[in-house]
Amino acid sequence: MRTIKLIFESIAFASRALVINKVRTILSLLGITIGIFSIISVFTVFDSLEKAIKDEINSLGSNVLFIQKWPWMMGGSNYPWWKYINRPEPKMSEMQELMKRSTTIENAALLFSVRRSAYYKNNSIENVPVLAVSQDYNKVMKFDLQDGRYFTANESKGAKNICIIGADVSKDLFQGVDPIGKKIKIFGRRIQIIGVLKKEGESVFGNSRDNYILIPVNYALGLIDARNIGTTIIVKAKPGISNDQMRDEITGIMRSVRKLSPREEDDFAINETDIITKGFSQLFAVIAMVGWIIGGFSLLVGGFGIANIMFVSVKERTTQIGIQKSLGAKRYFILLEFLFEAIFLSIIGGIIGLAIVYVLTYYGESLVNFNLILTFQNILLGIVVSAIIGLISGFIPSWNASRLNPVEAMRSNF
Repeated sequence: MRTIKLIFESIAFASRALVINKVRTILSLLGITIGIFSIISVFTVFDSLEKAIKDEINSLGSNVLFIQKWPWMMGGSNYPWWKYINRPEPKMSEMQELMKRSTTIENAALLFSVRRSAYYKNNSIENVPVLAVSQDYNKVMKFDLQDGRYFTANESKGAKNICIIGADVSKDLFQGVDPIGKKIKIFGRRIQIIGVLKKEGESVFGNSRDNYILIPVNYALGLIDARNIGTTIIVKAKPGISNDQMRDEITGIMRSVRKLSPREEDDFAINETDIITKGFSQLFAVIAMVGWIIGGFSLLVGGFGIANIMFVSVKERTTQIGIQKSLGAKRYFILLEFLFEAIFLSIIGGIIGLAIVYVLTYYGESLVNFNLILTFQNILLGIVVSAIIGLISGFIPSWNASRLNPVEAMRSNF
């Protein structure tokens, strides 16, 4: 009960210090405010960005693997491209062999992408990503149709001249007219639209299926020489099968299909989204360290400001301390009284910094492609760091106050 009373008394003293010495207090707390703002704003931006990136990566599916010519490498400056440049691209026949032999793969799809111009009457779009996909692409990658339908098995196998367009392609080429059943011109050929993808918006990586055109891969292979175009086989695991199990089986099948001897290295890469996630986690760890360094200097200045306030406060209340000690106040009581005051002042500076971060997150979302969220963990971190700075900065002044001789303190004429 006495401790609670002590805390309230300390808050009252700190509040009076704020009111009486406004300029001095504001200038002293500015360092804490800037420090907490620097650290928490960095954490808020990059926590929000990390969440957006992970959500984007997870949308690809955690149970899918990508069989490609090139391995993904995050954060490596010495990429040994010469080891991979002569590897063959994955083929449709290899995907078919995987589906035939594998016991771990549920679905698989082959795809590649090129950029072409698309035309409808007097309207055109330059440099549109045209994604050539095999039949089961919709089973390994998540997407929704706004209108129309997906390719049938016969249409894919028969290399039908049909396509599915993104929402932005529909808007730019048809300008409000229903595109289903109409034909656009790509590769110098007329291709009929059978579906429109549901609008998704731009991802944090700056890409979007809203401006894609999907065509059957067999139709594309009749128009394009895909030998020098980067192809990918995407495989999705059956329920209960881990990526490691699927990877081991795929490695054996691919080596068998490509007739590699036991001593030969794999001439293919099996990539998964976990590589990207780990790479970004390392990047964000470095950025967090930079945030701590930048904010740390401001917190150091803020700590000296709090210490300055407390030294002045002790000096101003020397007589009062002497009276308290002559009436039986213990040293720890005086020590805690001034410590609570230092912590309270520091927390005020931290709260101001957090308030500025919150305002910026509210108005800053329009400047970025992801939601800025000031999380409870970051709020708690800001308050805890502020309290620790107050505790450290206020300890020496509080210790000095608790060691004052009561007689000499009461004689002070300050």
